[in-house]
Amino acid sequence: MTRPTTYHPLLLSGGLHASAARSPRKPALVCEGVTRSYGALAARVRQLCGAAQRLGLRPGDRVAVLAPNCIEYPELVVGMADAGVVVATLNPRSTSHELAAVCDDCGAVLLLVHRSLADIARAACFATITQVLVLGEEYEEWLQAAPESWPLATLEETDPFTLVYSSGTTGRPKGIVISHRSRTLTFHGMAMEYGCYGPDDFQLGVAPMAHGAGFAFVMASLYFGGTVEVLAKFDPELVVEKLATEPFTGIFMVPTHFQGIFALGAPVLDRRRGRAAALKTIISNAAALPQAVKEKIVSYWGPGKLHEAYGSTEAGIVTSLRPQHQLSRRQSVGPAFAMNSVRLLDDSGREVEPGAVGELYSQSPYLFNGYWGQATETQAALRDGWVTAGDLARRDEDGFFYIVDRKKDTIISGGINIYPREIEEVLHKHAAVAEAAVIGVADDYFGEVPRAFIVVRPGMHVDASALEAHCRSVLAGYKTPREFRIIGSLPRNAGGKVLKKVLRASGA
Repeated sequence: MTRPTTYHPLLLSGGLHASAARSPRKPALVCEGVTRSYGALAARVRQLCGAAQRLGLRPGDRVAVLAPNCIEYPELVVGMADAGVVVATLNPRSTSHELAAVCDDCGAVLLLVHRSLADIARAACFATITQVLVLGEEYEEWLQAAPESWPLATLEETDPFTLVYSSGTTGRPKGIVISHRSRTLTFHGMAMEYGCYGPDDFQLGVAPMAHGAGFAFVMASLYFGGTVEVLAKFDPELVVEKLATEPFTGIFMVPTHFQGIFALGAPVLDRRRGRAAALKTIISNAAALPQAVKEKIVSYWGPGKLHEAYGSTEAGIVTSLRPQHQLSRRQSVGPAFAMNSVRLLDDSGREVEPGAVGELYSQSPYLFNGYWGQATETQAALRDGWVTAGDLARRDEDGFFYIVDRKKDTIISGGINIYPREIEEVLHKHAAVAEAAVIGVADDYFGEVPRAFIVVRPGMHVDASALEAHCRSVLAGYKTPREFRIIGSLPRNAGGKVLKKVLRASGA
């Protein structure tokens, strides 16, 4: 099929370059006291594109980035993508062994590493990495020596620009291949849904850009010409202060960020309660947001702001619950997001009726290209072109979806399905519980029974008998955990998801 002469591919850098041409002196990115204008950021992206080609990198080659949030992060991903290079964004908390394993898995040939993590990179034994560049003087010299280059003319919008490695919540991490088209169309949906991604908006970025959502919610601002300040690390008191005193219009956080904020306590929080005059939009994603926490967010920052998005790296944003429904559609993640179709299927592939539980599948232009080098795993996630992240859900008569739990986390006790998320929601309503996670553990009689892991709020105390009584007041006896373990913190990945496999390995 012959394309029209007006065809122009949707590329990750397209919005950024257009914004730079429109407003070159406008601040694009702020991080740790450094500000980059759109003109300067776009020029550095072009230099990086040129540097990649000068180094001999070819379209389809893989490079890896190991860094916390830093001012260079967006240019690393976008500049390499303009050269057709696929960027693997790695968890900055990785060990040397984990770093080498992921780089070897995708065959990365170049590692760009933040100076704070250089020792971890030096200690790794790589099979495919041939060069390591440390951000700072070494990187700047390499970058400034390169000619500027615009995106390759041969790039297609379906070409991959990144490999995001999965959290490994249910097994070995997988490289999730994401295309330009997938993310740029997601940005357009976000701009319509959330109302905080225009040229006049000011975002506060706190989530790790190494995680797919963390990068997307920063990059959407740059794509549409807004300004974004990125924090190098999450500081709950600083976030509250900034939202109260600076003109931020939008922020994306994961549930652990909200938990950290509300753990600050009344003396700190009350000084800034309701004082975010410019704030239009608060977005939560990446893990389930307990209803009790939703209510705290609405109470603290006011109604009309909170959105909860449900999705996955593989499928992008799938559903979105808008502010007007946060308190009335309890525990819902909303109806289907823009350009999404959602189905709930039983084990035979038949669509279930409203109110029944089924595995959630979605179909949209946001879907991933597949898992890197794992065709069998890719096929397991697909059914006739629809993708699943393995979550179970139900749908009401109005088309609102309710995530029940992950299919692999379902507890089967005496032949009855128990969904840990239901128990976790109940535990979060206890005044002394800051966080809760429930897993299934082996039982000689029932096969499996629930075990709860509890993080207690600072300065408070609760024992197992009180927690059991709290659960039994709401839940059927078979759903009430047989054991409650008090721990200091829940193990989580960079995106805030609880690593239940770590809990299972802790003596289950």
